[in-house]
Amino acid sequence: MAEVTFRDFAGAIMKGDVEAAGSVLHQLLGLDAVASRAAAQHFHAQSAALGPAFMGKAMGLRAAVASGAEAEIRTVLEDCFGLADGALATAVATLGRKPG
Repeated sequence: MAEVTFRDFAGAIMKGDVEAAGSVLHQLLGLDAVASRAAAQHFHAQSAALGPAFMGKAMGLRAAVASGAEAEIRTVLEDCFGLADGALATAVATLGRKPG
């Protein structure tokens, strides 16, 4: 199976397929199935409500991960995916282990 990317997540979101988007987040962020689906649902709702400005903010995750700026990573994950507490810590740790 090919490795999934945030492009796969974005494609699922654009199609309105929150289940598939959640499955992608499960792999990308190391979250359990419930947290992954909730994060995808949050993202989908925010994207629909806020439009292009939201997507621009979400795209900041790539730069934050590339720079290793943990505070920025946490902010994007909180704002765009609705992550908090243990799920947030898991996602930050998982992204920190991924090669740039």
